[in-house]
Amino acid sequence: MNIKIVVLIILTVIYLYGLALHIVRARSANNPVPANVADVYDPETYRKWRRYHGEKSRLGIVTSTVSWAIGMLLMALNAYAAFAELFPDTLFMRMLAVVLVSALADLPMIPFSWYDTMRIEEKYGFNKSTKKTFWLDQLKSFLISLVLMTVVGALLLWVHQALGDLLIIVFAGLMMLLVLLIVFLYPVFSKIFNKFTPLEDGELKERLTALLEKHGYRVRAIQVMDASRRTTKSNAYFTGFGKMKTIVLYDTLISRMTPDEICAVFAHEMGHGLHHDTLRNQCFTFAQMLLIGVLAWLTLRSAGLYPPFGFDGVNYGFALLLIMGVEFALIAPLFGLAVNFFSRKAEYRADEQAVKEGFGEALITGLKKLARENFAELAPSPLLVKLEYSHPTLSQRITAIEKLQRERESLKKERPDVPGETVT
Repeated sequence: MNIKIVVLIILTVIYLYGLALHIVRARSANNPVPANVADVYDPETYRKWRRYHGEKSRLGIVTSTVSWAIGMLLMALNAYAAFAELFPDTLFMRMLAVVLVSALADLPMIPFSWYDTMRIEEKYGFNKSTKKTFWLDQLKSFLISLVLMTVVGALLLWVHQALGDLLIIVFAGLMMLLVLLIVFLYPVFSKIFNKFTPLEDGELKERLTALLEKHGYRVRAIQVMDASRRTTKSNAYFTGFGKMKTIVLYDTLISRMTPDEICAVFAHEMGHGLHHDTLRNQCFTFAQMLLIGVLAWLTLRSAGLYPPFGFDGVNYGFALLLIMGVEFALIAPLFGLAVNFFSRKAEYRADEQAVKEGFGEALITGLKKLARENFAELAPSPLLVKLEYSHPTLSQRITAIEKLQRERESLKKERPDVPGETVT
């Protein structure tokens, strides 16, 4: 069978899989809401959520369809090779040409992003971005994506040219280092899009610091991010390696959560650190990079892959597209199934840490607030949860937290001498 037809079929299979998930997601809006999260939305807000969910789902279907159509046309018409012919005949420049086409192919998706942000999110009261902020974000994202793709393509070219069949291990190792570098520099990248200011001295800062230092963590900084420039939605996270952590709080989170609820959220995040979940994630990432290294080795050894798409020989930019957009994309759902399974287990463990610290009730109320403010789905399809969710559903988490609290209360009755662990 012609290799071009095979690639186009694979792209279509990937698209149809994503389309099926969109349809399942859209239909899950009709699922009954579990009793323990029925108070997250009042009836009117829930009707509003269903309208929001419906519009987002329909936009997702249209966006994925247009993206698939663009990709199919570029592949079928040999557009990558035709554009590469306009560049000097060197391996790097021909690679750069394909990377540039790939980046430019994302530009037609900007109107959909605009509609999502400036129409849907605006309509339901979430968007705070100005037109200037939106376009600056698009420009920054385009440039960052182009630079990263160029770096990865250059690494692929250099490693293969220099080391040949040693590509698998070396390229996988370099990709892993690149991922770690991005994680390390994430605070720098974040400042391209947002402003960060130190959390003011006071009770909240003291409690967060004490909570972390109790378990041996040193806090580099507690920063407040101006998320309200773009959205009304809330979040919080840790960043940094080892035991030197930076705490980042959305300003929307601080304005809407109590100190107990914020501490509960961070006791959960601290639980990830205590259980070495970051290290486990890095192991999964290395396994993924190793798999990509194997695919790169196979792709670059198969000279027959390139002529059907108009190339005279190996083009490293096009090889990167085949590796990431076709080969890995085809098997990614299976890989993600395993990663998400272990990720959901890790979330339960992290919730347990918050309960141990005495923040069980605060975690429940905090999670409900986050769900309400972020317009979270309360009753997703169980199939969708298994395939795509890195976190258990809100209902599942609350059920597990309440069970832990009952067990903890029973233990206290049996052993009243056991000291409490609440940080105040």
